[in-house]
Amino acid sequence: MAEKSSPAARCMARVLSRRGFLDDMFTGLMGIGLLDLLARDVPAAQWVPGQGMPHFPAKAKRVLQIFCPGAASHMDLWDYKPELFRRDGQPLPGEENLISFQGKNGPLMAPPWPFKPAGECGKYISTMLPHLAKHVDDIAFIHSMTSKSNTHGPACVFMNTGQTAEGFPSAGAWVSYALGSENRNLPTYVAIPDIRGEPPNGKANWSAGFLPARHQGIVMAAHRPVRNLATPESISIEEELATRRFLNFLNRKHLEQRPGNSELQARVAAYELAARMQLSAPEVANLAAEPASVHKLYGTEDPNRLKAAYARNCLLARRLLERGVRYVTLYCASRASGVDGLLNWDAHKTLKADYQRHCPILDQPTAALLTDLKQRGLLDETVVIWTTEFGRMPTRQEGTRGRDHNPDGFTCWMMGAGVKGGTSYGATDPFGRRAVENVTTVWDFYATVLHLLGLDHTRVTYYYNGLDRRLTDVAGHVIHDILA
Repeated sequence: MAEKSSPAARCMARVLSRRGFLDDMFTGLMGIGLLDLLARDVPAAQWVPGQGMPHFPAKAKRVLQIFCPGAASHMDLWDYKPELFRRDGQPLPGEENLISFQGKNGPLMAPPWPFKPAGECGKYISTMLPHLAKHVDDIAFIHSMTSKSNTHGPACVFMNTGQTAEGFPSAGAWVSYALGSENRNLPTYVAIPDIRGEPPNGKANWSAGFLPARHQGIVMAAHRPVRNLATPESISIEEELATRRFLNFLNRKHLEQRPGNSELQARVAAYELAARMQLSAPEVANLAAEPASVHKLYGTEDPNRLKAAYARNCLLARRLLERGVRYVTLYCASRASGVDGLLNWDAHKTLKADYQRHCPILDQPTAALLTDLKQRGLLDETVVIWTTEFGRMPTRQEGTRGRDHNPDGFTCWMMGAGVKGGTSYGATDPFGRRAVENVTTVWDFYATVLHLLGLDHTRVTYYYNGLDRRLTDVAGHVIHDILA
């Protein structure tokens, strides 16, 4: 009787046989394919924030946000409502005695200017935006946006952070935290305020909140050059370098004794970045290096001082993006003033006069920026978002020719990398009063932006005060209908 072979011997015999070799080769190839698929979708346990590693293949590398503070009126710019023209002066059906943010409302009010179809898609746009109208075939309009606040400060913060209270990280800070920098000699996140001032609630709009402080937005603007970059002539290069080395030694020793202090880490990182920016910042801010044709395109020498200043900021934004700044927020207008609508889009009393002032400032420079990004191929890697904090009422405020606040329906839009242009998503009712179709939240909006960056918004989290916090709170759905 033959002696039975051991399990190890039988296994070795199988490996050495031709059939065993072929079986194992087939299984091995399956394993290689599985590993490749898994590598394309990074598991949450392996994803490391700030390393430039998305969760899945990204459509975009960076974001340009254009923000119009003061609540730019959707039905006077982007959201064509024929009923407002037909029923101008009539009561708003079902809300004849409406009381809104600043009091009682009067009848329906038609937009001061007509709308015309633009582009191959035939999108109706206000005739006050002739330059931006040329880009509608690349834009995805979201006409069903909603906000949780009807007050400018909290609503601006909500649009930028996903929370109405201050102290939470802005979208740019979250992107900085998630992906890190593309250019170690420039900030990862830059906020460009308007020459007229900061937006409502100021720096809370680009705050790092509870994220490590190094992720907060760095303020730059064409009218606010970075100060103190030049080394005094009395200090030699050798002295400068030796001083830096000594300071770095002291900072590192100090930091080693306080490892959990993120503000201290951010301060050290800021000093190091400042040293590198001594070479990079003057170059990126040197708008004079641009040819005359580019300045003419943007309107940087326009007789309108406010338009020229905003145009220079638009040009600065392009220069930052092409040098790898991950997130740029560009503001067009500022916080509210003593006179409604003077410094921002908050047109309570005289909408026509206010928008005759604001639309030309926004239109040509912004359209030029979009054209420039597209011509340079930057739009293939950049998602552009246009935002405002809420919309306006379809009625006029009693005794005025202006509109009150309306958080129940307004328009934002996207274009660029991964966005399906020439589309409109969602809708307000026939008067523009409320979002009624595909109602969209700020969390949905940013879930979509993060998706374009290759990030699963539910996995971009930071543990703080007992909770895994995220930009999209506990909500948010990707708007797949506007994705290419």
